Amino acid sequence: MKDLLCALPAGLRTVRYDSAKIPDRSHDLSHGGNCQSYVYAVLAHFGIDLPPWRSSELWADATLTEKVTAFEPLDLLLFNRTEDPFGAHVALSAGAGEALHLSKSVGRPAIWSLAEFAARDEYRVLIGGKRVLRSYCHEVCTQNRTAPVSRGRISSW
Repeated sequence: MKDLLCALPAGLRTVRYDSAKIPDRSHDLSHGGNCQSYVYAVLAHFGIDLPPWRSSELWADATLTEKVTAFEPLDLLLFNRTEDPFGAHVALSAGAGEALHLSKSVGRPAIWSLAEFAARDEYRVLIGGKRVLRSYCHEVCTQNRTAPVSRGRISSW
């Protein structure tokens, strides 16, 4: 669903990769971002504000997210050379076997098929997917007065 990238505001479509920009809750990507800060900013755009976890913290979390094997749009996907989540690349499912991500090799947000990730050494292992729990989405959306995200049907797509 290449529509996901097109549906984002310009700042989330054109951000440049910068490995030094670690996640924080500001979601300010005006000076670039890494894969984690990028996916958290995209999720925040859709009303989902997760803590600024590193990939291993995200994978270990069982309070706000759950592990999934069938991916839906906006599920977080972790890729690495091995099954170790430490230092894993984080992307967002765009549906239809594709994922939105920001990487050093491309330098700008891109949507790749899962096969494209598997073909690259640094992303060859799909560690798995994490889905933000609906109860957390509802709580955050209520606090932020934003519309809750409906999985599979994101209103601004």
